Amino acid sequence: MPRVKRGTLHHKRRANIIEYTKGFRWGRKSKLAAAKQAMMKALSYNYRDRKVKKRDARAMWNIHINAICRKNGTNYSQFIGALKKNNIAIDRKILSELSATRPDLFETIMAKAAK
Repeated sequence: MPRVKRGTLHHKRRANIIEYTKGFRWGRKSKLAAAKQAMMKALSYNYRDRKVKKRDARAMWNIHINAICRKNGTNYSQFIGALKKNNIAIDRKILSELSATRPDLFETIMAKAAK
């Protein structure tokens, strides 16, 4: 059987890894072993942080809602409890946006929840 050389595939795979790690610091952008490790680490963080980003966004919404609730004389947990008791189904993202852009509308929602 004739000999099959695979140098082109090796170089292509290496080039893809090096291309992915472009912009990394030190040898992690140019040395293959370090670049492979950095790429695997980056991909795992990428997967993990897509979930963390959602978690952080929800935490910020809660902080915004709590801040405007405290200005109006109540706190976050009492406000959310009152919303649930009165079957007012507005999610936290919308409540946070209303607290920032339309505080007057948010206060009417608070008044309805307090009844």
